[in-house]
Parts: sequence; C-alpha cells; structure tokens
Amino acid sequence: MDPPLQCFFSICCTLFALFSCIYFYQSSKKPSRSCSAPQAGGALPIIGHMHLFGGQQLTHKTLGGMADKYGPVFSLRLGSHEVLVVNSWEMAKECFTVHDKVFSTRPIITASKILGYDFAMFGFAPYGPYWREIRKITTIELLSNHRIDMLKHIRVSEVKSAIRELYKSWLSKGNGGSGLSVDMKQWFGDLTHNIALRMVGGKRYFGPNADCEEAEARRCETVMRDFVHLFGVFVLSDAIPFLRWLDFLGYEKAMKRTAKELDSIVGG
Repeated sequence: MDPPLQCFFSICCTLFALFSCIYFYQSSKKPSRSCSAPQAGGALPIIGHMHLFGGQQLTHKTLGGMADKYGPVFSLRLGSHEVLVVNSWEMAKECFTVHDKVFSTRPIITASKILGYDFAMFGFAPYGPYWREIRKITTIELLSNHRIDMLKHIRVSEVKSAIRELYKSWLSKGNGGSGLSVDMKQWFGDLTHNIALRMVGGKRYFGPNADCEEAEARRCETVMRDFVHLFGVFVLSDAIPFLRWLDFLGYEKAMKRTAKELDSIVGG
C-alpha cells in the first residue's frame, strides 16, 4: 500500500474508533428524560439508523415494520439528528394541535441555506418572529381572497392562450389533426410557469407571445426544475455535519450553481 493511502486509511480508522467510543459512552449513560420516546434498535455509530433506509425496500414499509415492533411513537437517529416517528392519527393530532409550536419549525438543511437565501425564503424559514411576519405579509398580499380575485384575469388569459395555441397546432396538421403529438407534461409545465411568473413578476416566458427569448425561457425552466430536484436529494452533511468538506456526490456545488442562476433570473 502506498504511504499516502496508508496514512489516509489510518486516519479514517482512528476517527471511526474515536466516534465509536463516544457513541458507546453516550449510549451507556442513562437518558436525562424518562418521558422520551423509545429508540428503535439497530443504530450504528456515527450514521445511526441511516443504513436501514438504503436497501430495496420502500421507506414507508421499513417504518411500518418498525411501528409494528416499537409502537405508534418511536425515535430514530439519522446521523447526528434525532427524529421522532409518529404512526398514529391520535398522536399526529396531538402534535399538530396541542403542541403545534414545538413541531412547526423546519429542519436546517444545506438546500435551505444555499437555495433559500440563508433561510430567508418564506417556505423554508425556521419558525420564529421573522417567519410569522413574512407569513402575515404573504397571506394578505398574495394569498388573500381579494388578491386572488385581482389576479384572476391572468389565470383565465393564460389558460385561454394555451388552449388557443393547442387548437392552432391541431388545425395546422390538417386531416382532422391526425399525427399531432403533444407533450402534455411540457404543455402543463409551460402553462403553470406562465401563470406563476406573470402573477409574481408580470412576465410571460413561454408561448408565441412571450416577453423573452426561447433560450431564456428554457433556462428559467431548467433552473426551477433543478431547484425542486436539489431540495429532494439527500445531502450527507445534513446528517453528519463534520463530513461537509467531502461534498458527497457534488450536491452542494450544484446548489451553489443553481442559486447563482436563480438569483440572476429573479433579479431580471
């Protein structure tokens, strides 16, 4: 084995042994709260129960099997984070009514920090005075019945325009429109983007009468798709923070690139 590789392997083994000792030391101590939910078995040092969700079995089936074994409420450890699993509608009602403030915040993850302007976006901001103020402004200025009625003409005009263009494409084919192929996923995507972007920014991106070039429109669509996708990926550093320097699978780099593109589009 090469000396550099041997050195790296030794460091990894030392770190693993160190964290294993810390884990078993903490596990041997009595819990400080007797009312805490029981923890599922099978946790490993450092990664916790993460290895139980990486196989071929669907996640909800894995959690269902754990619920049959540990009851309607139990906890898991995903890396350095403890997760409460609720598998009963009575318990869920208790969490979101009586104790709703305790469960109303959002996890602090890499995507929310990089793509959400350091947790400034309303949908990803943690619960607190800032979130309550932004929620009030959003409800009044964007989601109130009065505001929705004011923007009704945008939704109506975009739907009519999309159907009109679809009808023109059908006529242009002739022979009753035989041979006309329409990608409905793309069609609905363009319609949804036009409605949302016109309501927020007053700009139409897709279609014959768009306010921008086709290249810019597709760029916007790609950025929005990447934005949604990157919020759904698993980032290793969210579970094990000290491994952030690895940037496993390059997700953090992709988030920074998408955030820069998104900032450029929003600024325009």
